[in-house]
Amino acid sequence: MAKTAKKSKSRLWFLVHSWLALPIWFFVLIVCFTGMLAVVSQEIVWLANPDVRANKPDGNVERLTFQQVLDALHRAEPDMVVERLTQPDGSHFAVKADVTLPDGSSPTLYVNPYTGAIQGKTPDFNFEAFTRALHGWWLVPFTHGFSWGWYLVSLLGLPMLASLVTGLVVYKKFWKGFFKPVRTGHGSRIFWGDLHRLAGVWSIWFIAVISITGTWFLIQAILFDNHITISSRPVVPVIAREDVPQSPDGSPAPRIDLDEAARIAGLAVPGLQINFITLPASAYSHVTLAGPGWYPLMFQSASVNPYTRKVDSQFLLSDRSALEFVTESMRPLHTGDFGGLPIKLVWFFFGLILTLMVFSGLLIWTRRTAQATAAALKRSERAPRPAHPDTTAGVHP
Repeated sequence: MAKTAKKSKSRLWFLVHSWLALPIWFFVLIVCFTGMLAVVSQEIVWLANPDVRANKPDGNVERLTFQQVLDALHRAEPDMVVERLTQPDGSHFAVKADVTLPDGSSPTLYVNPYTGAIQGKTPDFNFEAFTRALHGWWLVPFTHGFSWGWYLVSLLGLPMLASLVTGLVVYKKFWKGFFKPVRTGHGSRIFWGDLHRLAGVWSIWFIAVISITGTWFLIQAILFDNHITISSRPVVPVIAREDVPQSPDGSPAPRIDLDEAARIAGLAVPGLQINFITLPASAYSHVTLAGPGWYPLMFQSASVNPYTRKVDSQFLLSDRSALEFVTESMRPLHTGDFGGLPIKLVWFFFGLILTLMVFSGLLIWTRRTAQATAAALKRSERAPRPAHPDTTAGVHP
């Protein structure tokens, strides 16, 4: 009897343990779901907000150059300070301009790349920022280094990678399951189990990519918070005061225009696709131009002296160490943000599959735990009650 009671208590603790695992399942499910949305969040904003779109006027109109966009901004607001121009990946997006206005505000403006018209500005916190912050660090603010939300989410990379490895070990000859049909009409448990295995087989490569890159985010946070860097990016020196030419009135001489800077950078870095231009912050700063080259996962950059028209500093693919080549590839591999909309749709699709896998696993786990709990309750009801001693024994009237 004591052995049966001990076994029943162990089963009870196992059931409690199983129910306590449900919050972890829900956490993983939300992280996967928000990650799936974050991949295409920029496109969702494009669909919802006309200001984000590169609306082409009627007729055969060419896109403006970066310098023409800059000139249009200055015509619209002469006292505006333009700090950076960005062309998002995709010709259907408007140019983004980070500016400082005379009132001291620093919005990001949407500029039509065909007309130069300011179409609107980004809100302080839009859908794209929300989904990425919710997925990446659960909206926990960064105070001193990386937030604990970042650590909590990136830690999932480790059990996800372990789950992939153990799943391949448990599922013998998994390669035979690529075209194994999902059985219907045999109950929900068999249906969700077959769907879970089928989705897992087709998502092996994606789960490996997401789990490995997610684990790198954990390592990145640990390195940063301990002031350890592996970057070989050079520090661009400021232009010496005596090297800044002056106009007759004593003011700094006119600087190079952005189109000429782009041409010089393109000669110095063959194949450079310029997506970002950072304008000089002062008379002693460079024009920095950056974008992808032949390897889409990493950016290259060139800093052009706006007076001498020389490239004073550059950071190329060949300047990276082997370790940097791997680590700098992690973020775009995780987000799918390196090949335009087609790659994003692939990442979104497999993110959906991964979310369904977690959901099906959650259903299987919940159903199994609920059935085991119900069975344990029935056994406890059928268990014989211990007999109470007869306190009247031996008592006679």
